[in-house]
Amino acid sequence: MPAIVLDGKSLAAESEADLLSRVERLKQQSAGKAPILATLLVGDDPASATYVKMKGNACRRVGMDSIAVEMPSATTTQELLAKIDELNANPDVHGILLQHPVPEQIDERACFDAIALAKDVDGVTCLGFGRMAMGEPAYGCATPQGIMRILEHYGIEIEGKHAVVVGRSPILGKPMAMMLLEKHATVTICHSRTRDLPGIVAQADILVGAVGKPEFIRAEWVKDGAVVIDAGYHPGGVGDIELSALTDKASAYTPVPGGVGPMTINTLIEQSVQSGEKSLG
Repeated sequence: MPAIVLDGKSLAAESEADLLSRVERLKQQSAGKAPILATLLVGDDPASATYVKMKGNACRRVGMDSIAVEMPSATTTQELLAKIDELNANPDVHGILLQHPVPEQIDERACFDAIALAKDVDGVTCLGFGRMAMGEPAYGCATPQGIMRILEHYGIEIEGKHAVVVGRSPILGKPMAMMLLEKHATVTICHSRTRDLPGIVAQADILVGAVGKPEFIRAEWVKDGAVVIDAGYHPGGVGDIELSALTDKASAYTPVPGGVGPMTINTLIEQSVQSGEKSLG
């Protein structure tokens, strides 16, 4: 039986229609004010510039406003912190996105953590992560939160399942594991140095590939009927998992592209609208 395609692209489009209605209602309640997402791009990395542009376009599609802040490659940590403080203090800004990665001379973690919790719509602060991990209110990291929304939309059962997350980054693998644990999965976190990774992957009812290496996770490792979530994207349109051989083996999978990526951006926008609703509503 062919696997269910967990179509993030269509889910994001459906969500945008709902967000457009929410923003319109908010404008009516607040004398025309719309939620505003401020994006911070430091340096001239073309991929980062493309991602920031996509996020600005997504804002406009739902009727939000955005402020695009571009800073030179030579920006210092102190200069970036000062700009973040300025945006924190601006009552018209409801969300702040610092595009990763920043130039190497900048203390990225210090800058992430300078973002006010109420405006951390990308879920990148240590405080936000800690609150999320403890089951307290906070905006989740956009990619894992987007994955959770995909699983919920398609009715994928999580409780009691063995979820294996391959990857341990602070903005993807670690929060992904905490979110699955919060939904009562039994979670194993692996990485590229895990011993007998194929044997552990083979136990997964839900497999999340977030290791950042193209097709690092082989189809032959995955057990029949697993739900496969590929959070990677690499040149050539491949993810972290060898998906081409899984379409008849998995019970459900996210395509690459068109799976996790669209829901990452949509979750950032959805959380920005939530922040605007709290501030303006």
